[in-house]
Amino acid sequence: MCGIVGVVGRESAAPRILEALRRLEYRGYDSAGIATLVNGYIDRRRAEGKLSNLAAVLEATPLPGTTGIGHTRWATHGAPTERNAHPHGTLRVSVVHNGIIENHAELRAELEAKGQAFETDTDTETFARLVDQNLAEGMAPEQAAAAALKRAHGAYALAMVFAGHPRTLICARQGAPLAVGYGEGEMFVGSDALALAPLTRRIAYLEEGDWAVVDDAGARFFDLQDRPVQREIRLTAVSGAATGKGNYRHFMEKELHEHPVVLGDTLTQYLDPMTRSVTLPPLPFDPAAVPRLTISACGSAFLAGLVGRYWIEQLARIPVDADVASEFRYREPPLPEGGAALLVSQSGETADTMAALRLLKERRQKVLAVVNVPESSMAREADGAVLTVAGPEIGVASTKAFTAQLAVLACLAIGFGRARGTISAEDEARLTATLLEVPGHAAMVLERDAEIRAMAAEVAKARDVLFLGRGTLFPIAMEGALKLKEISYIHAEGYAAGEMKHGPIALIDSAVPVISLCPSGPMFEKTASNLQEAAARGGRIMAFTDDLGAARLKAFAERVVVLPRVGDFSAPILHAIPVQLLAYHVAVLKGTDVDQPRNLAKSVTVE
Repeated sequence: MCGIVGVVGRESAAPRILEALRRLEYRGYDSAGIATLVNGYIDRRRAEGKLSNLAAVLEATPLPGTTGIGHTRWATHGAPTERNAHPHGTLRVSVVHNGIIENHAELRAELEAKGQAFETDTDTETFARLVDQNLAEGMAPEQAAAAALKRAHGAYALAMVFAGHPRTLICARQGAPLAVGYGEGEMFVGSDALALAPLTRRIAYLEEGDWAVVDDAGARFFDLQDRPVQREIRLTAVSGAATGKGNYRHFMEKELHEHPVVLGDTLTQYLDPMTRSVTLPPLPFDPAAVPRLTISACGSAFLAGLVGRYWIEQLARIPVDADVASEFRYREPPLPEGGAALLVSQSGETADTMAALRLLKERRQKVLAVVNVPESSMAREADGAVLTVAGPEIGVASTKAFTAQLAVLACLAIGFGRARGTISAEDEARLTATLLEVPGHAAMVLERDAEIRAMAAEVAKARDVLFLGRGTLFPIAMEGALKLKEISYIHAEGYAAGEMKHGPIALIDSAVPVISLCPSGPMFEKTASNLQEAAARGGRIMAFTDDLGAARLKAFAERVVVLPRVGDFSAPILHAIPVQLLAYHVAVLKGTDVDQPRNLAKSVTVE
């Protein structure tokens, strides 16, 4: 999940690399570093912790040079210390790396036997010293890098510079994203277009197994067999404007308050308010003919996929499997002839979901990606893509991207239903009208901020929290628990309310808040009964409901937050917002790092 940047420029490289790394810090903030070529020699600065620490080091001891590489780290091998911070290397070569070199131990033993003296615990240093050994044996930089790449097994995006070659940078990609940017007489390398957007809009993406030589003349691309290949230069749609917090304390708070706009922008792509109908982009499969659908994703995106499973099965009557992507390949599910898949991701770079995509394509399934980044690996490799319009999401814990994913999945469910004839035109109009009201209802939910903050003051005292929901609100209960764990470090679990008696009820006592998603509707009475069972055992009942549900729940609930009354179809989108807002306020009260929680990074590009 690390972020890497490279510059072959005409002005001082370090400040430009540092600014690009700021836009990649969501990928890791355990340590950071920059190396440049100064009078033909490699010099570097590194710092443990967040990028601000590296900025302070650079201010105290500036780093000259117009060619360089930079890195912000999420630790895989070796503790997050300055010693293990990238760039790694020798007097001859310096390397930054995102990913894992799986055979690093074997290579390290071989290199130590040849006299290489290691200084760190990282797998990256092994690759750097492998290149260095090739250089010592008389290879030129291109040959040394190409030979080392053939020995390295695993997932990686790499960038390296060489002493004595002040205008050359070599980069490579296998299983992790990497882009080359074209400037005016200068060139750039970055983990994604977001990092390069302030520097250039002209981007070429390395494909699997590619490596490239980047210099003043441009970029020369090679495949894994070292054959020259061409890679298309595209104009990125990513803005180079800085993404700031505005008047908000945290990016997460800002992004929570963007729910209404994001939902409106996303739904506008697919809904026609005049005809109250859904218009989907061209799909890589015919929903009317698909025998089975597979949904796979990770984290919050998987929970959005679970809601999508309910909707698609209910409206389109397509059987749906849903797997976390990290387990999908290992379950080895039988996949039907003519089957299709939905993959959900904010970044479109998640390693496990990308692996699921490639397996699905090998099994001749048509793959549709639901992504927020149109130029991502997933969007480019899938057979088709439908886009969320969430904009950049800087906070590590997903918020607005999650509800945008739900909005797209809701539109797909309606569109699939109409294609299969399982819902009528009247049903489509009714469901579309419901979705069109969602942005306004989302704004009304945010008006409950003070009540949710008061609930958070009680939840912040707990060690364990239980979230309950039924039907499409069961995955939202899991989303609430996930958010609370991610940013407040309180243990929380999300359960189907009917499952409480099958184990979780043993946890309930007067110290355990039981937070229910319980709007009035067909599931209300059963959920309310489950809550009464928890209350009878001393559980502290807290609920998100509507005015009709509140009348019943206030008799035994400690706290009730009244949300707008909506239909069952849009309820999961609306209920996602208060559980995320609750987690945010709990984290603020506990004083945790809301935007960059410990041990996490946003774009999980290693398995």
